[in-house]
Amino acid sequence: MSSGTSITSLRERYRNNTADPITELESVLRQANSNDGHNVYLAQNAAWSREQAANLRREDIDTQPLWGIPVSLKDCFDLTGFPTSCGSTFYREQNGISTTDSFVAAKLRSAGAIITGKTHLHQLAYGITGQSRDFGDCLQPRDATRLTGGSSSGAAASVQEGSALAAIGTDTGGSVRVPAALCGLCGYRSSLSLNTSARWQGGAHLAAAFDTLGWLYRDLTDGPLLAQALFDIPLAVSPEFASLSIGIPNAEFLHDTEPEVLTALKQWKSQLAQHNIALGHFDASIWHDAIDIFAPIQASEAAALHRGHFQHFEPMIADRLTWGASISPEQLAALHQRLHAFRAATNPLFERFDYLLLPCAPTQALFAADDHTQTRTRILRYTAPVSLCGFPVVTLPGGMQLVAPMGRDAALLALSAALSF
Repeated sequence: MSSGTSITSLRERYRNNTADPITELESVLRQANSNDGHNVYLAQNAAWSREQAANLRREDIDTQPLWGIPVSLKDCFDLTGFPTSCGSTFYREQNGISTTDSFVAAKLRSAGAIITGKTHLHQLAYGITGQSRDFGDCLQPRDATRLTGGSSSGAAASVQEGSALAAIGTDTGGSVRVPAALCGLCGYRSSLSLNTSARWQGGAHLAAAFDTLGWLYRDLTDGPLLAQALFDIPLAVSPEFASLSIGIPNAEFLHDTEPEVLTALKQWKSQLAQHNIALGHFDASIWHDAIDIFAPIQASEAAALHRGHFQHFEPMIADRLTWGASISPEQLAALHQRLHAFRAATNPLFERFDYLLLPCAPTQALFAADDHTQTRTRILRYTAPVSLCGFPVVTLPGGMQLVAPMGRDAALLALSAALSF
């Protein structure tokens, strides 16, 4: 299978009998774990995946949106017959072999997807680089000098290397958006309102106040189908470009953005303007305290989930958890008041604009040899405002976040598909 194959085109080949799932699966399996660490997947069983392909019924192709599509699963969701590590050898051993599917795994299977394995993630999904003490850093298959980003590190790597056409990821503070941007992919982070407890059944949370499910994929035109398969979101028609307006943060917000990222933003602004989409700027100083609100709430919720186990995790993560456990109920209540005020200040942006556009990260690359002590804080400044408000996002090629109001996922995905110029 060509690494550039889209889901839409492969489905058409299936319908025309010019491709079959077993042959396509064999092709993608040959590309698995092609990065230098051979750690794109933390758990994989080729025979099990082949059995999935063999059991597909051709009469289901029109009712199963992912029929025969190879999809990887982030290793924080249970899958029958596999361990769930959450990026930690401690949890892999403690959890043992799953005897039931998570909602996400069951949904993929009912949609006809062929699950290719369970992918690498930053430990506990609590990091943005894709580095890992327990399983090794996740390097990009195409460039061993670069990290994939995280926490959906293996998800991004699996799509980049062509061992999956799409990958399930999660996004709390940027964990779909950032790997997609750094690896040259598309990403979809769902609205927080779609992330019900039922949809997270059998999935390991990091901080439920902000956790969202999402996809990493290659082609913007595939986004609506993927969202439909996972969330039952109906397909929508993109509005006329000339009726739209998009807001972009002012230059002050972008003060640490590297030149290559600014060039990508400029290119998108030019393309949008050519299609008669109105562009405007807004004062992003309302976002100045986003990290100060996001990080402690996230740490507090994560600490509650992993209480008693901090010593089993990487020192930097253990320190965050220890800090989170020290936050008092009174402090947490005050943080939630600030969160409410933050949302009240941000939501009116969508009275002026239909969508927002900004970089996913201030850089296009995280080099494995660099010191990343401050990387998380630097990137969260770009991603945390969206996380705090629970907005849906599509990562556009070039690493831009296209942001919609809460619950406008269908329209966002339709627009992003139409922007596949």
